[in-house]
Amino acid sequence: MAYVDWEIRGPKIGACSCDYGCPCEFNGRPTEGWCQGLEAHRIDKGHFGDVRLDGLVVGAWYRWPGAVHEGGGIVQGIIDKRADERQVEALFKILGGEEQVPTSVFNIYGSTIETEHDPVFAETVFDCDIEARTGRFQVEGMIDLAIEPIRNPVTGKPHRARIVLPEGFEFREAEMGSADFSVRSLLDYAHKGRYASLWYAAYGPQGIIADAVG
Repeated sequence: MAYVDWEIRGPKIGACSCDYGCPCEFNGRPTEGWCQGLEAHRIDKGHFGDVRLDGLVVGAWYRWPGAVHEGGGIVQGIIDKRADERQVEALFKILGGEEQVPTSVFNIYGSTIETEHDPVFAETVFDCDIEARTGRFQVEGMIDLAIEPIRNPVTGKPHRARIVLPEGFEFREAEMGSADFSVRSLLDYAHKGRYASLWYAAYGPQGIIADAVG
């Protein structure tokens, strides 16, 4: 199948209700037996055909009643309100997996979703320093995510850890952090001191763009 020429590149952050490391990354079950979380991606460089996507932010909150691969998920996307009509259409096609191989990130996660709510178009605040393991994603009245380094429980100093997944479909290597986050939307939840990940994400029709650098 021939796909539209597209790519999105930029820092991505995520957090969920699991302990640091997230058992899902190791084919384990969620810490609490279910998964609640969110993610956000700033597209520093991107296009879909001739439609430029540079500077836009996209995100989502989600919940699964059990392990992600068991399905039954609920999701609601967040689209940068600065996106024009053509950009919105392009983002829908990308994030919906319409222009990506079935074994790639958007299609894999999409296959686990049972209920997809209409997206929210909103002004967003996004910050990310992958090296420092700090990040922020805010949508006023709806989402508040703050990431800081994991701290050594004895010395209080930052503790650095990474997850490396040579065959990962969402990332190949990500920095770990500690997240406090809340979602106030069709579902409400809040968590403190939970799993967070930060990485430079680059995706195209065939999935991860392996040679991409920030």
